[in-house]
Amino acid sequence: MLHNRDEQALKETVKRYGALCKSVARDILGNDQDAEECMNDALLQVWKTIPPMQPDNFCAYLLKIVRNAALDRYKARQREKRGGGQQHAALEELSELLADTETVQSELERRELLAAITRFLQSLPQKQRDLFVRRYWQFSSYADLAAAFGTSENNVQVILSRLRKKLHTYLRKEGLL
Repeated sequence: MLHNRDEQALKETVKRYGALCKSVARDILGNDQDAEECMNDALLQVWKTIPPMQPDNFCAYLLKIVRNAALDRYKARQREKRGGGQQHAALEELSELLADTETVQSELERRELLAAITRFLQSLPQKQRDLFVRRYWQFSSYADLAAAFGTSENNVQVILSRLRKKLHTYLRKEGLL
């Protein structure tokens, strides 16, 4: 329906994906008002890009737009005030493993790294994969993850620590570290 520029399609998108999108933005930004604005920004971006874009997985496409909007808003806010937050903490945890990813000189090397991380994630049991993605892609807090997975914050930290070590070993074996 978006391809036909039907405004009802936007309403259906909000109805179907709104809660998930707001959750991703809220985990990054920490408040509902900014999450709502990111959702609106994402809907506008979707409206502008479809057509010509025809994503195979609309949900993933929309979530990527929401996540990028939230990260942009977060970065702008951090420029105004320096402070903590889940994004900084999560990225700090991964920094030792992926410190050189921003200096990778070719797009091919970057794609190889992303493909290797994807393969690593696909090799994990669903629960571990979901935990990893929610922490390092959606920037969920330890408390939120513990509640969602029915475990303690300490257990979440231990599992994520072990997963980072496994990822490190995997990336070394693949020759990417």
